[in-house]
Amino acid sequence: MLKNIFFILSLSLFFCSCNDNNQEENSKNIPTLDYTQYVNPFIGTSKMGHVFPGASTPFGMVQLSPQTNFEVMFKDDGSYNTETYEYCAGYQHKDSTIIGFAHTNFSGTGHSDLGDFLIMPTTGNLVLDPIESNDTKGFYSTFSHDKEDASPGYYKVDLDSYNIKAELTASERVGFHQYTFPESKNAHIILDMVYNVYHHDNKNIWTFIRVENDSTITGYRQTKGWARDKKVFFAAKFSKPFTSYGHKKYDNVKYDGFYRRFKQDENFPEMAGKDIRAYFNFNTSENEQIKIKFALSSVSSAGAMKNLETEIPHWDFEKTKQETQQKWNKELSKIEVETLTEAQKTTFYTALYHTNLSPIIYEDVDGQYRGLDQNIHQSDGFTNYTIFSLWDTYRALHPLFNITQPERNNDMIKSMLAHHDESVHNMLPIWSHYANENWCMIGYHATSVIADAMAKNVGDFDYNRALEASVNTASVSYFDGLGDYIDYKYVPDDKSHSSVSKTLEYAYNDWCILQMAQKVGHQALEQEFYERSKYYKNVYDPHIGFMRPKLSDGKFREDFDPMDTHGQGFIEGNAWNYGLYVPQNIDGMIDMMGGKDRFSQHLDSLFTMEIDDKYIAKHEDITRDGIIGNYVHGNEPGHHIPYLYNWTNNPEKTQARVRMIMDTMYGASVEGLCGNDDAGQMSAWYIFSSLGFYPVTPGSADYALGSPLVKEAKIHLENGKTLSITANNQSKDNVYVKSISINGKPIEGTSISHQDIMNGGKIIFEMSNQPK
Repeated sequence: MLKNIFFILSLSLFFCSCNDNNQEENSKNIPTLDYTQYVNPFIGTSKMGHVFPGASTPFGMVQLSPQTNFEVMFKDDGSYNTETYEYCAGYQHKDSTIIGFAHTNFSGTGHSDLGDFLIMPTTGNLVLDPIESNDTKGFYSTFSHDKEDASPGYYKVDLDSYNIKAELTASERVGFHQYTFPESKNAHIILDMVYNVYHHDNKNIWTFIRVENDSTITGYRQTKGWARDKKVFFAAKFSKPFTSYGHKKYDNVKYDGFYRRFKQDENFPEMAGKDIRAYFNFNTSENEQIKIKFALSSVSSAGAMKNLETEIPHWDFEKTKQETQQKWNKELSKIEVETLTEAQKTTFYTALYHTNLSPIIYEDVDGQYRGLDQNIHQSDGFTNYTIFSLWDTYRALHPLFNITQPERNNDMIKSMLAHHDESVHNMLPIWSHYANENWCMIGYHATSVIADAMAKNVGDFDYNRALEASVNTASVSYFDGLGDYIDYKYVPDDKSHSSVSKTLEYAYNDWCILQMAQKVGHQALEQEFYERSKYYKNVYDPHIGFMRPKLSDGKFREDFDPMDTHGQGFIEGNAWNYGLYVPQNIDGMIDMMGGKDRFSQHLDSLFTMEIDDKYIAKHEDITRDGIIGNYVHGNEPGHHIPYLYNWTNNPEKTQARVRMIMDTMYGASVEGLCGNDDAGQMSAWYIFSSLGFYPVTPGSADYALGSPLVKEAKIHLENGKTLSITANNQSKDNVYVKSISINGKPIEGTSISHQDIMNGGKIIFEMSNQPK
């Protein structure tokens, strides 16, 4: 008996000790500071930053945000409506009206889709059109930025037209609405199934709503457009029963079967049509709150309901808000920085916030997701993600994830490999979202993401499977000039648009496959893709010193202007910018272009010459806001260029340029982005550059050194180590680096390795106002 008592006491002490250790360990992971206070979600919501200010979790499926206008993509005459470009994220800070709150949005993309399931609370006479119709005001509301607020995971605004306060928060798969109403006998909540970002008349394929009871609805929407077959299911619960409901169809129904027997537009529990808007009526007392939990799923409405009941089983809005803000604080606290000014700190943490908005989780809580083949799959050993804007994000966002989000990036690569397996083309994603490949932009840059992770030993994905998927992708002859690239060893300009850009990007992608082949020891593929990685040489014209379109007869195209960004063989760039894209062999490119000194002078000219408006007039993505001389920072192909001085005899010019770009192209105001954030790439450039290094060649384990903007930084790594960065003698004028040391060891040269970062320790920059 006594022995048993001692055993129980010992066991109790053991568990107490374990619990104490766990509490101590958990306390280390709890941020001591609220970093969300430094984030301004309105940065980039003006001009063409194309980010949204709404509520989401990090990488959440639900991205719930206000929509401020209803622009149609095509005018009555069939021409493209350029005004839609401003609304890629559904929100423009210059606007003074809100038409509702949509549950899906892109962050910073230069094209758009989504805007699913618009919710709008109103009072008074029921109006079901968002904008004026027949001289009647639409259901939109005016609002003032003075009564609008946003922080990570939370958004609120006063809807002045109805005296309603709107508040939004979210879990990963559920949007949580809280509306504070005035006293009203005519309060309504509208569910607009017509609205889409980049709306066009045949965007909707079908919409469906089921009224399950007096406070629960389910349904789905199927759309086409950028994603040509997108299905999103929902389940929603109201905190208060509605008194009545109905809907209006906006399509011309020619045949409705025997449903014509019913009066379907009022209190009929099935609503279906191509374009419908539904409404739910309430009586409200003064300051009464009506809450809505609105869950999404790519699989089914049953899956959406499971997501809802699992993630937010209660009606405590504040609880969900606080949980979501804690999730954001955990991500933001992975990098602690001290800056010269508060504005710089706001810019930094907002950029870090932007880098955690996408890709998004794309599976239900039980791991089911809709695949590219439109069948339902079960994730096994990974979380499935979507929204891969890879032409943008392979450059810096995914390399940043290899430092701050290695587990997520591993899951993202596994998601890309699942995409390959579900693809009838046997291809990795190009630009994919919501179980669709939209084929936007050029190259096959999933190879870069994979090669970068392999070079840095990130993840447990199958390297041989990844290599096979990459080779399959690089062998699809009917993809975007790829067959001609293989046959001619360049993309002929008379056979394909953007021929030079494609040649350069394909050659880099092939170098990435070469790195994979080396990693797994596949010598035959190594040799094949080594040869392909050199094809960039075939579009360089030594007589003029520029990359130049070449025809299928082997001759360079005669009518060529290296300044023009339109129709010159480049996409969203010109020969001055895009022609410097050989990240896999920068030394070879510089030798080819005349050597280090001449190349340095070429870069000087790029930054100081002026480009005439006529050369950028035909590109929405290239505007004056993002241009320095002829260098375009507002678009991705040039993001590596300021660092190229490191390969010349003038690395101090890299230091001066990157600091100048950070000071002039980024800021803490709504205009604080000089171009599309492009799913986080623009912000990732700022994060890396602020810390003092940048991944010029993803697929390599090295980073090019620059000039840090921070005074101090601490990067808390998933391996439990911490990297401290200190910039001694930091100031606005001290942009030059006098010396660098890592853990007390002086660094000679202009690069550091990924291992230097992941080992933790201290990097010390000694700053000066004089170049070394």
